[in-house]
Amino acid sequence: NLIDVHIGRLRKKIDQPGTAQLIQTVRGSGYVIAEPV
Repeated sequence: NLIDVHIGRLRKKIDQPGTAQLIQTVRGSGYVIAEPV
């Protein structure tokens, strides 16, 4: 799926190793940007 590919590439660019994912998948709804704690 095209959206999945783009989300995956975006995650690789913005996520830091050893931290939680900033973009989270919400099953049945889509994606959400989570606040870093």
